Amino acid sequence: MDPTKVQAVRDWPLPRSACAVHGFLGLAGYYWKFVHHYGTITAPLTALLKKDGFSWSEDVAAVFAALKEAVTSAPVLAMPDFSKTFVVECDASSHSFGAVLV
Repeated sequence: MDPTKVQAVRDWPLPRSACAVHGFLGLAGYYWKFVHHYGTITAPLTALLKKDGFSWSEDVAAVFAALKEAVTSAPVLAMPDFSKTFVVECDASSHSFGAVLV
């Protein structure tokens, strides 16, 4: 991971509007495949995008910080440690297959 890009995400200011939340979720969404339970983590931020739904709180600030940490931490793209037990979660359709190590 490029340290300057990681630092840019870590320094991302607290969103003050639904538009700013949307911008951050757009950036974080690029890495959704690498963040375990991305949808669950981002649910409080996504709720802020509803019409007249923007209400920043300490709980939402904690989710924002947790998402920044999840996107910028190196283990998100780490190779598996074959000396430890891990789980492979899979999903398939008629034309593709996807998997993630947990």
